[in-house]
Amino acid sequence: MALGDLLETPARPSDLAPESLLNDVASSGDRIVAAGERGHIIYSDDQGKTWSQAKVPVSVTLTGVDFGTKTDLWAVGHSGAVLHSGDSGATWELQLDGIRAAKLAIASQEDEIAQMEQRIEEAPEADKGDLEWALDDLKFRLENMQSDLDIGPVNPFLDVWFENASHGFVVGAYGMIYRTVDGGKSWQDWAPKIENPQGYHLNAISSVAGGALVIVGEAGQIFVSVDNGESWEKRDSPYPGSLFGVMGTGRVNEILAFGLRGTLMFSSDLGKSWSIVNTGSSATLNDGAADGDRIVLVGNEGTVLTSGNSGDTFRESLLEDREGLMGVVPLADTNLLLVGEHGAKRTDADGKKLQ
Repeated sequence: MALGDLLETPARPSDLAPESLLNDVASSGDRIVAAGERGHIIYSDDQGKTWSQAKVPVSVTLTGVDFGTKTDLWAVGHSGAVLHSGDSGATWELQLDGIRAAKLAIASQEDEIAQMEQRIEEAPEADKGDLEWALDDLKFRLENMQSDLDIGPVNPFLDVWFENASHGFVVGAYGMIYRTVDGGKSWQDWAPKIENPQGYHLNAISSVAGGALVIVGEAGQIFVSVDNGESWEKRDSPYPGSLFGVMGTGRVNEILAFGLRGTLMFSSDLGKSWSIVNTGSSATLNDGAADGDRIVLVGNEGTVLTSGNSGDTFRESLLEDREGLMGVVPLADTNLLLVGEHGAKRTDADGKKLQ
């Protein structure tokens, strides 16, 4: 089936949806919502003991989900899909797709080219050479964008963050980042706001205590915003590999960023300085959650890392099936709701399955 067709084909109801690949999970109050392959979105109000499948208008793989309010959620995925639910995740509508996203980015790139041409015209002769090189780079990127548009909606969004019912960001492959201030009715290409000329993938976005926003991605990319996403500063990273997740500890201005080979980095000053946390694990880490002093990270090979001291030290546990984990929500009594290759699974704090 063509990519465009998957954006027009509703997700098929399946009793196996809670047991199929799920890539992300989020919670608000009693409601837990998870999203995954074939457009599957499932939700639970009883700590993940039972699940219902949502009505979703697309069949693309979904990669991220986030609550903006108790009733408003957004999910993102392949083919540039952005979905919105206004009823706590039971039904969804498509707000943005890869074709519309690409056209927004092309228009933004054309504006940048026009501005650069104006700068060159007004610049002293000594500065024109460097500016013309920059103009060539902008035109080359525009040509690539136009070529991608001819192929179709191929680039995936990888994560989503919403502050409330109006303001949010979606990030994804090749440096894609879009912002909305009207709940997704309209979107703005925000890539020019980020120093990412190589177009590295942006894998995750999160807020931390104190209000800062953080994005992490390919090749150790880290970006921080202290003005609610209006502007972004690039941070130096001690690790050059891909980072797949970022979160706060619950304490002001503290960040945990994590990714390949068990890499976990901690910052207490919004990424101006970092220390490497020895987790004892070499498994790629994909997601994490904080619940008071308890922090849980999950990753490939059934890896569950648990800290009871706000991330100073971690204890590693491995699921018996060793299947990869993509998301986690803390439950009552130190139990966990884990999602990944196996679908959704309720476990104790060490990843042992609950009956």
